[in-house]
Amino acid sequence: MTYDRLVCANCAAPVSEGRCPVCRANRERLQQESFLGGLNPMALIAMLVVLIAAVALLAHQTV
Repeated sequence: MTYDRLVCANCAAPVSEGRCPVCRANRERLQQESFLGGLNPMALIAMLVVLIAAVALLAHQTV
């Protein structure tokens, strides 16, 4: 989930604006939380296609 769609329970403002300390802390945590979370879905699909192609190529070469 991206923080640009979250609303802070403390100040009722979007977390992405960072109006209060709670917003800023959660925004920082979400930015650092995951490596793949920052990639868009098309990038993940492209990585999956490349991985499948590499496995298929390796399997074909060993036969």
